[in-house]
Amino acid sequence: MKFNLGCLLAYDILQPSTLIFNIRPYNNNHQKIEQETLEITPQIEIEANSSQPDKENRYFRVNANPGKLEINYRATVESFPLHKEASNIIEIPPAELPLKILPYVLPSRYCQSDQLIQLADSEFGTLLPGYSRVQGICNWIYEKVTYLAGSTNSQTSAYDTAIERAGVCRDFAHLGIAFCRAMNIPARFVGGYAYGLTPPDFHAFFEAYLNNEWYLFDATRLVPLTATIRIGTGRDATDVSFATIFGSVQMQQMKVFIEPVSEQNTTPPQTFMPTTDAIATC
Repeated sequence: MKFNLGCLLAYDILQPSTLIFNIRPYNNNHQKIEQETLEITPQIEIEANSSQPDKENRYFRVNANPGKLEINYRATVESFPLHKEASNIIEIPPAELPLKILPYVLPSRYCQSDQLIQLADSEFGTLLPGYSRVQGICNWIYEKVTYLAGSTNSQTSAYDTAIERAGVCRDFAHLGIAFCRAMNIPARFVGGYAYGLTPPDFHAFFEAYLNNEWYLFDATRLVPLTATIRIGTGRDATDVSFATIFGSVQMQQMKVFIEPVSEQNTTPPQTFMPTTDAIATC
C-alpha cells in the first residue's frame, strides 16, 4: 500500500527558542519513502541527527527567533506489512533476550510497569504466553478504558490510566507497554501516521518483542494495523514526541494528513478488523 502523507505545523515564537521535531518516517524492511519534501518558513538552517532516511527517529532541530514559524512536510511512502501466524509466536524469557532489547523490559517515565505487576499478574498471568497474551492485554484495555479526547494531559502515565480508566491513543499505548513489561515482555512506543483516523492526527501504538521480532499492536482499534506508517520508536512518548520545545512558543495550527495513492488498484481497510495474523515490523 502506498500513501501520501504529511503535516503542517505553525507556531508563534515569542522569544528565541529551540524546537526539535520528529515528523518524518524512515525506511526499513516494511516501509520505504519514495519522495519527501520539508519546507521551513522563514528559511532557517536545520540540524538533523541523520541525513539518511534509514535511521529511526529522524530528529531535526530548529533554532527560531521571535516571529512566525511554519513547518511543512510531505512524503509518499509505500508500506509492506508482513503477516505471520500468531499462534506460532512465543515469548522470550529475560535470560535469552538480546542485551539491546533489555531497556524495553524496564520501567520508564510514563510506563511504570513496576507499579502494575500485581494488576497485570491477576489479569494476564493465566493467559497463554506469546502473541495471544499481548492481544489479551489489548482486549482488556479496549474493554476497560474509555477512549475520551481531552481526558488526559502530557503528564498522564500508564499508572494514571489504569486507575482513571480513560485516555487517548498515547495513554492506551503507554498502558499496553507497561502491562507487557510487567509480564517481562519487552515493549516500546511507536508514533506515526494512521489512515482512517478521525480527525486526522499523529497516532500512537506499541510493539511487543516476541519470538525475536517486534510485532505491532493498537489497543484503541481506531485504525487497521496495515494502514500505519511509523515515524519513530522509543521507551515511551518522551522519545517519540512530534515536537519538543525549549522556550516560549504558542502553536497556532496543526494539520496532519494521510491518504492512499489514487493510482493503486487496492485501498487499505478503513476500520479495525480482528485477525489471527500478526504484523511483524522489524
